[in-house]
Formats: sequence, C-alpha cells, structure tokens
Amino acid sequence: MATPSNSDAVVVERPKTLLNLSFNQGGCRFTAATTDGFMVFNTDPFTQTIRRTFSSSNGSIGIAQSFADSNIYALVGGGPRANFPPNRVVIWDDQLRRCVYEFAYRSDVVSVRLRHDRIVVVLPQKIKVYDFSDLRMVHEMVTEHNPKGLCEISRTGPFVLLTLGLQKGHVTVHDYYRRRNKQFPAHDSDIACLSLLSDGKLFATASTKGTLIRVFDSTDGSLLQEVRTIFLSFFLFSF
Repeated sequence: MATPSNSDAVVVERPKTLLNLSFNQGGCRFTAATTDGFMVFNTDPFTQTIRRTFSSSNGSIGIAQSFADSNIYALVGGGPRANFPPNRVVIWDDQLRRCVYEFAYRSDVVSVRLRHDRIVVVLPQKIKVYDFSDLRMVHEMVTEHNPKGLCEISRTGPFVLLTLGLQKGHVTVHDYYRRRNKQFPAHDSDIACLSLLSDGKLFATASTKGTLIRVFDSTDGSLLQEVRTIFLSFFLFSF
C-alpha cells in the first residue's frame, strides 16, 4: 500500500469560535471577534463587509469594537491563542492594516466601550475614560470587583456612563454633561447585568439572584418599573 507524500497530506483548519460580539454606535453594523481574527457585518442588508484573519495558530481576538462608522477598531487579545496581550487595547486602523496606538495595563482588559468621542476601558476593579481626539485619559474610577466587565455608555447625546458602584448591588451613573456622579442601590445581591438607554436617561439592572429586572431613572435613581421573572440565567437588555 502506497504511503501518501507530503503533498497529499490533508491540512485541517481549526474551526473559528466566536469570542465576542458588539454593535457600533449607530447599530448599523456589528463586529465579531473570533479565534483567528475579526469580522464586520452590516445589519441591513445583512452582509459581511470585512474579514481579517491574523493566524490560525495565534490569532485570537477576545474583544473587537468599532468606532462609529469609521475604519478604526479597538482590539484586545483573548481566547486560547491570543494575537495581542490581554492587558492591552490595540487601536487598529483597518485602512492601514496595522496598529496605530495601544494602551497597556497591569491587569487584563475585561471590556471596552466606544462612541465617537470616548474610549472606555474596563479593568477588573477600575474604569478608565479617554478622549478619542487626543487619546488623553480624562477620568479614572474604582468599582466593585467586575470580572464580567459590566459597563454601559450612552450612544447619542451627552456622554453618560453606567458602572458598578463601590458596594455590592450598587451602580453609579456618571453624567458628564451635568458633571455629577451618583451611586444608587439597585439590588441586595451582586449585579449580573446592566443596560443603559441609548440617550442615557434610563437604565436597567438584574442581579445574580435572577428574579428581578429593575428599571431606573438615571437622573435621580428612582425606581420606575420592576419585572419579576421565573428564570433569568443571563439577560441582555435592549431598549
């Protein structure tokens, strides 16, 4: 029986695994981070517009976020074979096909949020806010331990940032237009999920107990609505 030559060998590609999914500021496209790079899709009509493959052996991207409708992306290495260190946020210019800037930290980056004027980097117990125009840090805050990277920003209008507070079950609303930060109690147990209305006027929370979804007014923290659920293992709010 003949032995197959090297030229006859079958190369088996590792299947891509989705590691992260995020929409841009306008919601007209989303970016998928995978184990070999990232892809960008338009939502209407649904079409793939970009596919960047770094390497099948060490090309994993754990977080991929796009700046509005531009060619600029924020990438963080992750997964089993990270392309970039997980403690760095790489600003990627897809027109130039290269990194144009990077932020480095002592701890791993657990989440990133972007809008046209701000970059928000979430660390396990800190959040850093940068001005997109000059990449200067404009605000830094300490939060309760946040391994899931829970954090939301307003997509339109003045910049509003919703984060975990300093105590269990608390959240903090950072209103940059009114220049005020307020911490509100939301649950008795740890926060499991956060969501913020696109204009920042309302926010919703769920706790690890998984029985209540609460909706609050962002300006004064007043409870507007409470929904009791039977099962809530993981809920993604969409306003």
